[in-house]
Amino acid sequence: MSRVETIVLFDMDDTLFDHNGQLLKDLKKLADPSEPELSEKDLYKAPPHIRERTFRIRERKEWWADLPKFQLGWDVWNLVGELSYQREILTKANLKNPAMWMGKVECIVKNIGEKTPVTITSTSKSRHYGRVLVDDFPEYCSSWLNHRPRGLVIMPAHEYNRYFSHPQLIRYDGTNLEEVRRALIKVKVQ
Repeated sequence: MSRVETIVLFDMDDTLFDHNGQLLKDLKKLADPSEPELSEKDLYKAPPHIRERTFRIRERKEWWADLPKFQLGWDVWNLVGELSYQREILTKANLKNPAMWMGKVECIVKNIGEKTPVTITSTSKSRHYGRVLVDDFPEYCSSWLNHRPRGLVIMPAHEYNRYFSHPQLIRYDGTNLEEVRRALIKVKVQ
């Protein structure tokens, strides 16, 4: 009988890579001096001219390929590797932005290598199997957990996800890595 590996799925944007932080920096470069400075929460309710700037920034493959690392996600990535679990990338991309798809692949190859399995989807993450999901976005975590009654979500902490809670979720803020370790070990033996 072959050993079944524990699969841990990792999101990219704002989990392993600092999408919103980089986007805010790039939007600031394009802003008129009279415009107020944007925050992360402003990205989700931006006026049309900011949405257009965001589109222009994100339509470049190189922008995606060069996203900086987001340390909270890499803390969990490294821990999962220490525990010898199967790490896989599960990320969403917009069908209307092929540069996003190509740039994400380049980012993965540059930062992780070619051996890690990658799934880029335009559908729900809930369709994809894993014992653990590491993701920052509450909606994706919620739908994934609805299909995984024994699954575990590890959520890198951001202001926009601070009120999301679930009995099968640990919000990782950089201070509770041992709590994450214990939960990962428990999941492996269940």
